[in-house]
Amino acid sequence: MKLISWNVNGLRALEKKDKWNQVFEFDPDIICLQETKAHPEQLSEGVRSPAGYHAFFDHSKVKKGYSGVAIYIKDKLFSSVIPAQAGIQFPKIEYGLGISKFDEEGRTLVAYFKNFVLINIYFPNGGGGQDRLDFKMEYYDEFLKFIEKLRKSGKSVIFCGDVNTAHNEIDIAHPKENENHSGFMRIERDWMDKLVSLGWTDTFRALHPKEIKYSWWDMKTFARDRNIGWRLDYFFVSPDLAPKVSRAEILNNVFGSDHCPVLLELK
Repeated sequence: MKLISWNVNGLRALEKKDKWNQVFEFDPDIICLQETKAHPEQLSEGVRSPAGYHAFFDHSKVKKGYSGVAIYIKDKLFSSVIPAQAGIQFPKIEYGLGISKFDEEGRTLVAYFKNFVLINIYFPNGGGGQDRLDFKMEYYDEFLKFIEKLRKSGKSVIFCGDVNTAHNEIDIAHPKENENHSGFMRIERDWMDKLVSLGWTDTFRALHPKEIKYSWWDMKTFARDRNIGWRLDYFFVSPDLAPKVSRAEILNNVFGSDHCPVLLELK
């Protein structure tokens, strides 16, 4: 199974740049997008319903052009999903974490399959003041409770998306200069330490322990041209799935957003 996650920084803008179809060339079974910045009715038919895939969207209810996530699931996977209703076979999709102040920003989609649960999530950015940093940290804590509950119930779990934190110094071009900036603050990195201490596997780092590679670059300073970046985009898996990870890559040759996609393959 092949999965791709990509913060597209505006799905409509990506389509206008003619960059929309790039990730389909990898023939992924599942595509997870973050920061779509669109309601489904604002998207073209081709983006809403690409051939061979079923699409699900969540969007911000507090303002337009903000946040938003999407999951595209290949038709062939629909035989392996939990029936949402008796006699009807399609993915059981949940929207959000069940906490209204988080869910109204349209940041989370949860897809329940027979053998695993997939969570596509766009974590808050902690910049813009203490209130947003507090919001981000509370979101982190509630999300960790959510995935730990799934894991302890016996489910295999994959989660992916823009975590909005570079975990360690290897994951950011200028660590010392950014210690007091959201995305590399000690409090944010401590949460990621806790995540890993509980057995959750950062799939890219597990397979590439010393590789320096980034998934986000500041567009205003043309940082991508100089590869002055941050690794903010991840695939994490629960402990039972770690041995099944066969490939984890950062697709930094794919353009169209200030982020590049990340890829996961499971045996």
